[in-house]
Amino acid sequence: MPPIWRLPLLVCGFVSLALGTAGGLARFALFDHPFPQATALHGAVMVSGFFGTVIALERAVALGRTWAYAAPLCAGLGGIAVVLGFVHAGFVLMILAATVFSFASVMVVARQPSLETATLLAGALAWLAGNALPLAGAAPVPWWIAFFALTIGGERLELSRYLKRGVYSRNAFVIIAIAVFVLSIHPMLQGAALVLLALWLFVYDLARVTVRQTALPRYVALCLLSGYFWLALGGVLLAIDLARDAALHAIFVGFVFSMVFGHAPVILPAVLRVRFPYRPALYLPLVLLHASLALRLAGNFLEGESVKSLGAAGNAAAIAVFILTAATLVLRKRSPASSSGLPGRIS
Repeated sequence: MPPIWRLPLLVCGFVSLALGTAGGLARFALFDHPFPQATALHGAVMVSGFFGTVIALERAVALGRTWAYAAPLCAGLGGIAVVLGFVHAGFVLMILAATVFSFASVMVVARQPSLETATLLAGALAWLAGNALPLAGAAPVPWWIAFFALTIGGERLELSRYLKRGVYSRNAFVIIAIAVFVLSIHPMLQGAALVLLALWLFVYDLARVTVRQTALPRYVALCLLSGYFWLALGGVLLAIDLARDAALHAIFVGFVFSMVFGHAPVILPAVLRVRFPYRPALYLPLVLLHASLALRLAGNFLEGESVKSLGAAGNAAAIAVFILTAATLVLRKRSPASSSGLPGRIS
């Protein structure tokens, strides 16, 4: 699929991001959201409508098969359908998206069998389970957590494969990944598995090497390492069954958006064939994200709704500032990246 045709898929995802973020803010009564379902189903809109679209699009580009683009298309349309009030149809589309995404992941495993691709497949199946459970009246959140943890863990394992590590480290990863998936049925035990995954990533991820470099490699590494901190904190809070709202936002905002901020300069050139130059201005939304999230979590423990709402507004501002910064940097480099000169993943 030509890169220009991928842009509408991203637009669908970003519509879910905008409306889902606004829905999250509406929970603090900061304003009246015109689409109540974006508030009531904030998690589904963000996880499947936005992240599902972006991750499935990246997988489709990597696989190079036209049919694989049905996954980001269904995810993006599903998020919009939920926001517009067509909840059942929206979840059906999200299930279709995860089904195609899972099949695409099976194809990746068949093409390149490895622990890394098997972990990505497990993440895809977790997303499918999470999208299907709401229609059965069951809780999807632990499975959505597994989707992110296994997808990111598998990608980081793949990108760090050149580091020397013993067999025991890969065996440990296998045990942890299985625990993250299987223990989705028990959030407290899954929390403990997430802590172990965060510790594994701290120790074995390539980011611990590239953080000593400069410019873009250091920026990406700091995004990743800070994200692992939030994953560990969220896992601890889940494991001890304390401040569930804080735990979930530590994972879904701190961990996941840190990964987004860090990988965007590498993923966008591959997906849209545009140049995304590094500038120190990228640190501004990253610092704002972490500072506002710390404030939001403090509000949970201090039982201060005003503090929580201020932190939530800061989270939304960080996302908006990142998008504006990224758009500015990309538009300043309008010449398309050549197909032979795309940057590789660097950390």
